[in-house]
Amino acid sequence: MKKRIALVTGGYSGEAVISYKSAVTIENNVDKEKWDCYKIDINPEGWFYETANGEKITVDKNDFSITLNDNKITFDAVLIGMHGTPGEDGKLQGYFDCLKIPYTSCDAATSALTFNKRYTVAVAAFAGINVARSLHLFKHIPVTPQEILNELKLPVFVKPNNGGSSIGMSKVNEAGELQAALDKAFNEDEQLLVEEFIKGREFTIGVLKSKGNIIALPITEIISKKEFFDYEAKYLGASEEVTPAKVEENIAEEIRAAAKKVYSVFNCRGIVRIDFIFNEVNQKPYMLEINTVPGQSEASIVPQQVKTMGWSLKEFYSALIEECFNN
Repeated sequence: MKKRIALVTGGYSGEAVISYKSAVTIENNVDKEKWDCYKIDINPEGWFYETANGEKITVDKNDFSITLNDNKITFDAVLIGMHGTPGEDGKLQGYFDCLKIPYTSCDAATSALTFNKRYTVAVAAFAGINVARSLHLFKHIPVTPQEILNELKLPVFVKPNNGGSSIGMSKVNEAGELQAALDKAFNEDEQLLVEEFIKGREFTIGVLKSKGNIIALPITEIISKKEFFDYEAKYLGASEEVTPAKVEENIAEEIRAAAKKVYSVFNCRGIVRIDFIFNEVNQKPYMLEINTVPGQSEASIVPQQVKTMGWSLKEFYSALIEECFNN
């Protein structure tokens, strides 16, 4: 009998639109001969499974089940396809842990930690992983632009501390631009990360565990047509993504080694995507952030890397599902 897999999508944040795009790719590539896949939409209006004829069936949150034609359906595992809260910040992971349902993402603790960009770089630095100098700001504790510039050198990046898809993010080149960037980011989050700019090439790499082995996917170089890899560059074509990256093997090996170390230090599970800047001054990779539920739409980087490695997406999602039963 085939195991039942719940593909969760949607979410409560602005990243829901990306989640729905990722869910299309995932649903189209789950091996139907191995798994029965049910897409569960979690959104502010409720938790639903939509039937083929458009009927919305409410999920019973007591045991994460649905009832179809008087038959109660429970799930053997959950495939996390949700960016932002509550699918990327540990909330759903904690819920599934309570129900003893395995899932394909990092656990609750790792998800919560890596969703907070400042805490992520703090832990990484403690483990000897290179990161940029940064400040952690809170909306309820006012800080002036000058106080920030007393600590950090321009240019800086200002970004919401929680969340992804580069929503609310700015690059600040001049002191007079800083307050507007702070205001923009505080519209998205109660906490901000202000981070010194590192000049160098930008790379990103997917990492997963399969059959107990940590596997680094082919590296992608991001060449943004904008000043940085923002929402428009990520999703609206304003960037060039070169997979595999045209980079010297010694640099590629440094990035792969750093990515595998990050995966181990943070006790990651499933597929994560780790962003790096290769510092042109000291010739070392600097970790920017960890995406524990990376985008998987047709335009996204992880599917590009999977195909470049020679896997089909069907093989990839089967590997993720199979590995989650070993956690």
